[in-house]
Amino acid sequence: MGLKKDKMDNIIQKEVSEIIQFELKNPKIGFVTITDVDVTSDMSYAKIFVSFLGQDARKEAGLKALNQSKGFIRSELAKRLTIRKTPELIFQLDNSLEKGNKIEKILHDINSNN
Repeated sequence: MGLKKDKMDNIIQKEVSEIIQFELKNPKIGFVTITDVDVTSDMSYAKIFVSFLGQDARKEAGLKALNQSKGFIRSELAKRLTIRKTPELIFQLDNSLEKGNKIEKILHDINSNN
């Protein structure tokens, strides 16, 4: 089951990225990157982790716009997938890049003080 799930994660990531980039006409979304997708084992939900370029207010507006466009994205995804039931999409902000930068800055500060 692991191989099938990983393959589905990658397919959904690729297809949703293309839908957002080429099909979605919402300027509020801005520049968004899909960093990861995690589909549940029964393929009923897909958690899509997104990262936005810009400030926090921009990120919140982009996430809200993605959630408002969730139905359109899911219907376009259903046309592209060859599975019986398209998973419900859940968009979440991916803050791992900011956390990584914060840790790197702390480590740099520690090393420069020594």
